Amino acid sequence: MTPEPDGTTRVALVTGAAGGIGAAVVRTLAERGMHVAAVDVRATELRELAEKLTADGLHVVALPAEVSSAAQTEAVVAEAERRLGPLDFLVNAAGVLRLGGVRDYRAEDWATTFSVNAQGVFLMSQAVVRRMVPRNRGAIVTVSSNAAAVPRAGMAAYAASKAAATMFTKSLGLEVARHGIRCNVVAPGSTDTPMLSSMWTDPSGPRRTIEGSPEEFRLGIPLGKLATPSDIAEAVAFLLSDQASHITLHALTVDGGAALGS
Repeated sequence: MTPEPDGTTRVALVTGAAGGIGAAVVRTLAERGMHVAAVDVRATELRELAEKLTADGLHVVALPAEVSSAAQTEAVVAEAERRLGPLDFLVNAAGVLRLGGVRDYRAEDWATTFSVNAQGVFLMSQAVVRRMVPRNRGAIVTVSSNAAAVPRAGMAAYAASKAAATMFTKSLGLEVARHGIRCNVVAPGSTDTPMLSSMWTDPSGPRRTIEGSPEEFRLGIPLGKLATPSDIAEAVAFLLSDQASHITLHALTVDGGAALGS
């Protein structure tokens, strides 16, 4: 991703930017010469990230916001365009995980999971495409999960919310294709982030994740390793790039083969 022929610089907004996959996406896009609006509800961590990347010579602006709030998403998109210029790209990387079996799952955890993982994708995408459509250009990538296509015990809310985000993104892509806007999905598997490590109860967690768990009907990872956040960020960058200019309504699974191509 290089500046446009007329010398303009492409602008991206990335949610869930304070850590994990979102932070890796921010760095990857900024290293490709883009100006990036980094959005996350964790204001302190977000500003620390922006300061670090700015010190590295990258152009990143921290914009704290809650993606499940319609008022905040509209305001943060407007602020991003005011400070950086018209948005060319949106990456929906904000996500939360609340584990638990369905019989004992708390209604508030279900609501929180969907408010961030599904409603946040809807609200942010809506605010952005309203601005992209008159310009007849743009691209959106939603970071979903391979759990959107493969049932997971103890993760019903997460899997369902990611499935919702996936189909929403594809449906949005169908609506806006006539305006030259592409909408795609990256579906990671087990990735070395704090979200993944929060699922581990002892030091054998990484090994068990790679080898699988028959009692939970969970396959291991055929490639024999966890993904890194940069693995996912590179997939996102590809789908935003001109090299993917004829790809839309697509879900790219990046899980080392864990879902057997599902």
